[in-house]
Amino acid sequence: MDYTYLDIAKMIDHSLLNPTLPMADLDAGIQLALDYDVASVCILPYALGKCAGRLRGSNVKASTTIGFPHGCHTTAIKVAEARQALADGGEELDMVVNISAVLSGDWDYVRADLAAVIEVTHAAGQKVKVIFENAYLNDNQKQKLCEICSELHADWVKTSTGYAPTGATDSDLILMRKYSAPEVQVKAAGGIRDLDALLRIRALGVTRSGATRTAAMLDECRRRLGLPPIRRS
Repeated sequence: MDYTYLDIAKMIDHSLLNPTLPMADLDAGIQLALDYDVASVCILPYALGKCAGRLRGSNVKASTTIGFPHGCHTTAIKVAEARQALADGGEELDMVVNISAVLSGDWDYVRADLAAVIEVTHAAGQKVKVIFENAYLNDNQKQKLCEICSELHADWVKTSTGYAPTGATDSDLILMRKYSAPEVQVKAAGGIRDLDALLRIRALGVTRSGATRTAAMLDECRRRLGLPPIRRS
């Protein structure tokens, strides 16, 4: 094996973004993320403060979404969301581009919208993942977004919200890695459902993936590495 358990666990942002999840399920998801020592919990914004409190002192980061899932909030609202998330203890913010502006070719608006959230987040010492929602874009638009995100020093470019008709594809991940600056990481979201898929995208240069099947993926990872099962709290 060319990986350790932590190599794989720290690729996973455990996703708790389904709007029908009650607080009991959100609490259970936070505990699962702690038990498996994943990279982060990406949780519904209203639960971020509680999540950050639960994660404090661990190696699991608290994250949430900005402009989710459609991306067409005004920039002022996205900035307000970011400020609130940072105040609530958010360490990584997953922001959706303005999809309408991208499709309209209004690149000045797109750049300014992204810059506003990236600047306020970086000023607080935290990180931003920019969600493209590739299902609705052509390759030229994806490439242009990679270039803008590189200019603005985004921390990750991300394929999708997980709520569009399609999620991460190998071709999109290859394109995003190719046209993003080396220091800009790539995150996959949507359709990464088992360990083999996670290992496949890792080989393409992906460093993070959203996941809801976290336990199954990491149980299989431990089995292949000959490690004992995780004791669930």
